[in-house]
Amino acid sequence: MTMKYIHRGIILLGIIILCIITGCSDRTDKRPAADKKTGETTPAYGDILVEGSIGDASNLIPILSSDSTSHSISAQVFNGLVKYDKNLNVVGDLAGSWEISDDGLVFTFHLRKGVTWHDGHPFTADDVLYTYRVTVDPKTPTAYAGDFLKVKKAEVIDPHTFRVTYDKPFAPALTSWGAAILPKHLLEGKDITQSPLSRHPIGTGPYLFKEWITGQKIVLISNPDYFEGRPYIDGYIMRIIPDTATMFLELRAKGIDQMNLTPLQFTRQTENNLFRNNFNKYRYLSFSYTYLGYNLENPLFTDKRIRQAISYAINKEEIIQGVMLGLGKIATGPYKPETWAYNSNVKKYPYNPEKAKTLLAEAGWKDTDGDGILDKDGTPFTFEIITNQGNEVRAKCAEIIQRRLADIGMKVKIRIIEWAAFINEFINKRRFDTTILGWTVTLDPDLYDVWHSSKTKPGELNFISYKNEEVDDLLEKGRTTFDRAERKRCYDRIQEIFAEEQPYTFLYVPDALPIISARFRGIEPAPLGIGYNFIKWYVPKAEQRYLMTR
Repeated sequence: MTMKYIHRGIILLGIIILCIITGCSDRTDKRPAADKKTGETTPAYGDILVEGSIGDASNLIPILSSDSTSHSISAQVFNGLVKYDKNLNVVGDLAGSWEISDDGLVFTFHLRKGVTWHDGHPFTADDVLYTYRVTVDPKTPTAYAGDFLKVKKAEVIDPHTFRVTYDKPFAPALTSWGAAILPKHLLEGKDITQSPLSRHPIGTGPYLFKEWITGQKIVLISNPDYFEGRPYIDGYIMRIIPDTATMFLELRAKGIDQMNLTPLQFTRQTENNLFRNNFNKYRYLSFSYTYLGYNLENPLFTDKRIRQAISYAINKEEIIQGVMLGLGKIATGPYKPETWAYNSNVKKYPYNPEKAKTLLAEAGWKDTDGDGILDKDGTPFTFEIITNQGNEVRAKCAEIIQRRLADIGMKVKIRIIEWAAFINEFINKRRFDTTILGWTVTLDPDLYDVWHSSKTKPGELNFISYKNEEVDDLLEKGRTTFDRAERKRCYDRIQEIFAEEQPYTFLYVPDALPIISARFRGIEPAPLGIGYNFIKWYVPKAEQRYLMTR
């Protein structure tokens, strides 16, 4: 499970990527008779896609959650005004078109007509205005208010025209309106944190909510009145299976149709005829990274030399080869390599335990009693790494880190915690020493919500309590100019500061390794990924397995 940084609120089924998918296996020999001219079977309505998830959702009102499961479900229930197309261009969603003033400060959105909420109520510009107002309301516990707080004025021009004005340029302005729009008629005047929509959402999206059995499954059914057309797949079920090994057994037994494989499952356990004949695998460098994050309120980690020492003591290449089986790259910061905001010229931390020991000694940590554990003022250097249950890759990373830090005199404990408790009781409440987690980020490089010092309140995304005035200034400057070269200078400098201060030890950028039942057709890999056209996926009638009851 990955904490999902839904920057801009543009949420996508599947993982965002910027490279061409590889590893897709052809299954035409297993399909029913295809059209001789196109080579494709005829699209048909019906069937259900069952996907495995190691973590349950927390809240299905998008502005109130930050975990990937919640947002994956919400992405099928709600729409924003805009979204990305398969080639990474911003296109209309609930907005059919828009105009931007010459100075870039005024955005006028022309909303689609005839769109209705799942309960039949008409969608209008009043819903957009409500969403803006509830997001910036100080009483709303959301991590996503920052973008909307840049708005000077928001107004309804008519039922299908919404206008927003900024007092100065805001680079992510357009894409910020990819945030899920909420139903005013069901929420206005009520405490959003107590709304039944948190467990029974009503949106405008391609799928309607049907059922949520906590810890077991979430069920969606296709929206026959969806404005882009009824989805071919009648139902979507997310099964909560908190262990990847158990999930893999379910995949093998065809109890689920889709999951994200571990490196071992991808390279070895699926290389047999059963999987070749019944599933398609995909591999690509994900738009995400995994890290060891420090609670910077913990006195053990306030000295950057300690964090630098830990970074030198961890053998990242050992993790890439031993845990990831080569399916990933070493991370040096919060951006994916080869994207325009990535800075390759930052300080690196190659494996160097002697350098680590030197830095620790400079910070006053030495083994004064000969027990093999560093100490300072009579206090041994011991701490705990927490991570979420069900992610064996992170658990193995923790074990490797534990061994390498023992080599330099640190005693590390590992604690694996069930996902909901991990997020709600430990991460959100800052009850941890260090954590292994991951961020999945969207295409705009703005890092404000994760790294700005104002975003450290409970439930917000800067849960390591990082504070740096220069970074704050650069984050603000980077989002208030449309000049890409100027923005890059800001983000390059931020990466240099991160490399020096090591608020995270950035570990690796993993390859995404999804596997999907071969009976699903219409999957067309593109620069955006594989989930952008989910409403066009289908199963030929002869191969359909399930019937969705409404």
